Amino acid sequence: MNRIHEDATADIHFEIRWDGEETSHTEVYESYNVNFWRDCLPESLGTGLEGKKAGDVIEIDFDPGIVVSRYDPKGAFDVRRAQFNSRFTSERNTEPRMGRFYPKGILKGIAGIFSQNLHPFRCVGVDSGHLSVDVNHPLSEKAIRLRALVKDVSEKRSDRGGICHHWMELISDGPGMQTRWENQPTDFFSDTPFKRDDEHPDHGFYARPRLVQHLDSTAMDIVSGIYGRFLTDGMQVLDLMGSWTSHIPQRLNLKKLTGLGLNRRELEKNPRLTDRMVHDLNQTPNLPFETDTYDAVICTVSIEYLIHPVAVFKEVARVLRPGGRFVVTFSNRWFPSKVINVWKELHDFERMGLVLEYFQKSGKFRNLKTYSMRGLLRPPQDKYFPEQRLSDPVFAVWGQKF
Repeated sequence: MNRIHEDATADIHFEIRWDGEETSHTEVYESYNVNFWRDCLPESLGTGLEGKKAGDVIEIDFDPGIVVSRYDPKGAFDVRRAQFNSRFTSERNTEPRMGRFYPKGILKGIAGIFSQNLHPFRCVGVDSGHLSVDVNHPLSEKAIRLRALVKDVSEKRSDRGGICHHWMELISDGPGMQTRWENQPTDFFSDTPFKRDDEHPDHGFYARPRLVQHLDSTAMDIVSGIYGRFLTDGMQVLDLMGSWTSHIPQRLNLKKLTGLGLNRRELEKNPRLTDRMVHDLNQTPNLPFETDTYDAVICTVSIEYLIHPVAVFKEVARVLRPGGRFVVTFSNRWFPSKVINVWKELHDFERMGLVLEYFQKSGKFRNLKTYSMRGLLRPPQDKYFPEQRLSDPVFAVWGQKF
């Protein structure tokens, strides 16, 4: 059996975990053909993986400044408000908001920063004439636990050509952006965050059934696995903003699975549902169910369409039994005309931060967690293969009712 050594390559399942003030986070990244002679890994990780074979696991606790650059006080500074280019994009004015991330190129007149620079910085203070910005990595002060599962080891054939991968940079590109700055609420709610390009009633847009999948099959399996963590036989579950598939693991035998959506034909095509309800949450955020009815509520690739999200989250808490969980999953695809404005403006990982704010503003949930999965290969039979080599990323946020 092959073991990892200097002239080997390996497929490795990486997980990084860290804690926020009131939240905990897990990022998973599937890495293929890690080259132990050419690629960059922290020394302790490379040493820990040496000699390992397929199926072996190592875990390492990293102090701040090892996985990502250590916090540099010089990376936090003030700029004049006029140095923030509100016309950075042609679509609409961009105003600086507390806790939000923006591309560095939006800043003018700063040495070493050019308009093409899309690396993010965080706005950490706003007043009438000045902004406080922080260009440090959002995980720069966090201790990180890394878990590496070796999935396959091969002898490399040659080292002619190729790319040197810095795997920790790839894995940490985005994680941390979902957390608050110094536990202060992020301002996602100024301007017109819940406006949409198409403001006509939703029932017209969704009148025609769309019996298509909005994720590739690999991503759907990840979503199903996430729900499988929390759902058990005999539960009563609400599929919020549901459709013709619920992504529930086939092995589960639920007592009740209610589908609440906007198209009756789609709901009738869903064989897992025990009952169905056509209901427009953007018109009526109240849920038509008794208090303390469900053991769990799930919402799949739909949260980005809610225009009254906090009211809906409060209603979800009402219909959940004490201790029940609300699990929200999404990816990076949506209907452009119906998605809310703020969703389009955010980085993928900031969107998890927005959903976290929904949970926190509702005041009804505890044990808040985020999870993301990236890097898996797209199935060859998928219609977007081979133009898109990687599977759709999956992001999840969940909380438990008080």
